[in-house]
Amino acid sequence: MIMAPASVAGVYHEPMPPDRVRARRLQIADAIRAARIGAGLTLEAVSLRTGIRIATLSEIEQGHSSPQLDTLIRVADGIGVELEAFVRR
Repeated sequence: MIMAPASVAGVYHEPMPPDRVRARRLQIADAIRAARIGAGLTLEAVSLRTGIRIATLSEIEQGHSSPQLDTLIRVADGIGVELEAFVRR
């Protein structure tokens, strides 16, 4: 029987992705961190605005997790940017 990876607090944890996927994930993580810092917000402030745990936000910003779309939308809203800001190249 095949079991799906666990999802905790809106973050999907998976086996190590292919290199190009991991590289893109890190680019998105960097964009999230840059948007947060550019908005003058701490992880704690974004956590309070979104209801997402600080540890989860940190994992996302470090590229250690693959957040669900709803989580990315909440993060973008909490920072005050459009979701597209995270995926522009």
